[in-house]
Amino acid sequence: MMHGLVNRGVECFLRDSFGPALWRDVAADAQFGADSFDSMSRYDQGVTEALIDAAAQRLARSREQVLEDFGTYLASHATVEPVRRLLRFGGADFMDFLLSVEDLHGRSRLAVPEIDVPHLALSEDEPDVYLLACRSTFAGAGHVMAGLLRAMADDYGALVFLEHRGQYDGAEWLRVHVAAARFAAGRHFDLGQSAVAGGVA
Repeated sequence: MMHGLVNRGVECFLRDSFGPALWRDVAADAQFGADSFDSMSRYDQGVTEALIDAAAQRLARSREQVLEDFGTYLASHATVEPVRRLLRFGGADFMDFLLSVEDLHGRSRLAVPEIDVPHLALSEDEPDVYLLACRSTFAGAGHVMAGLLRAMADDYGALVFLEHRGQYDGAEWLRVHVAAARFAAGRHFDLGQSAVAGGVA
């Protein structure tokens, strides 16, 4: 089962990025018989899979590209600003964030106990190069993480080269090369700003 907040996030991503008409077409193609998702309900994972496949078909993109764009959206769009705030609590710069990324599963579930967040495991492959194992029941979650990490690197002003290395040993693997943790000015982040406004509820 998939938490409704995830499906609602996909819905907002498609609406905000491509317009309400595209969302209606995708929902129809996926045979989703409602106008919108209930953020606090749970849905069969097949519904989410059908949405992503229908979006890829409509946009003439690969499933992997759609998922990566969704990950970028989660970390950067004003509609889901609370997600960005949750991520930014991971550290003062990108290296702090990356080294705390394993805690993301627990932090997310503190906010929404039943949310479907991948289990992440980070290891150092060589100086400034890390391997991130992403384990999830949802195939392609690693591509969502790739988009999210790229967006967070931009958010912090870091220069990062990231590659999805495929799936093996029960996980999707990402290679993250942090060329410069402080490469450019990042986006403004106010720790004291309310995290309640906005969101996908």
